[in-house]
Amino acid sequence: MSSQPHLAIVGATGAVGAEMLTCLEQRNFPVRKLTLLASARSAGKTLKFCGEAITVQELTKDSFGDIDLALFSAGGSISEEFAPAAAAAGAVVIDNSSAFRMDPDVPLVVPEINPEAAANRPRGIIANPNCTTIVTLMGLYPLHRQFGLRNIIASSYQAVSGSGAQGIIELENQVKALANDQPCEKNVYPHQIAFNVIPQVDRFLADGYTKEEQKMRNEGRKILGLESLKVTCTCVRVPVYRSHSVSISAQFEKPVTVETARAAFEGYPGVRLVDDPSRNLYPTPLDTSNKDDCLVGRLRMDQVLPNALALWVVGDQVRKGAALNAVQIAELL
Repeated sequence: MSSQPHLAIVGATGAVGAEMLTCLEQRNFPVRKLTLLASARSAGKTLKFCGEAITVQELTKDSFGDIDLALFSAGGSISEEFAPAAAAAGAVVIDNSSAFRMDPDVPLVVPEINPEAAANRPRGIIANPNCTTIVTLMGLYPLHRQFGLRNIIASSYQAVSGSGAQGIIELENQVKALANDQPCEKNVYPHQIAFNVIPQVDRFLADGYTKEEQKMRNEGRKILGLESLKVTCTCVRVPVYRSHSVSISAQFEKPVTVETARAAFEGYPGVRLVDDPSRNLYPTPLDTSNKDDCLVGRLRMDQVLPNALALWVVGDQVRKGAALNAVQIAELL
């Protein structure tokens, strides 16, 4: 691939597409030419990149003739229809949807964890993991390298922006309605999200887990190369605008202590320890919003599982959980 590729963003007018543009600009990604693609409804809009106004074009299967690299963030059905066409035209596709994540011929990549996987892409497609999976593994991988991960028990606290702009709008509208003693309208979520938490993210499966919870297990196994990894997870939507938080109990193969766990994070890229309970220092969603790093805190020995740690991980799911991770994969290429 050229060191200055012709790059396309599919879904450029969406929240993650806009964040991709921000990340590319902030990281001085060497773009020779940038093409912005979206639905016919969004075609004709202009977006700014490095001071230049770029007109959004309608996405078609003929959009990729001279594209070197295509970043997709437009939903699974769009990826399924157009990503193979982009790859067939010679572009390398980095796809943010769930469409190809478990395809054995598509690598699932977090650059700080398994960058070597990006080199083997028989279909010309690289998948971006689920946002909650990325945040969780960013907190766990430095520990896995030292102690060997065995089991994960986790609960996530996921921001409404994970549902797109409509999730934010619904939370804002419900807060305003409650402040004025008016009834809350529910369109995005099955229950009121304002001043509430909802223990459901995505649809329920036959075993009682949700699809989001299944992703944590299946994607974690693939990224880490641990087919025997045991994962149980409860994913919860919370009335927070941005950044996902995850409470984790992780059991390891080798002996671990809080002190050796702290040392495992020293200097590790993309993750930072914020853990001083005596000063009330620990990660919160506001600490990571619009930031690159995932933060880890509340490190302590688990009091139920042997040889296990409890920890708290927070990361911006729009940025590291989606847009930034895709741009980092592009940088690998």
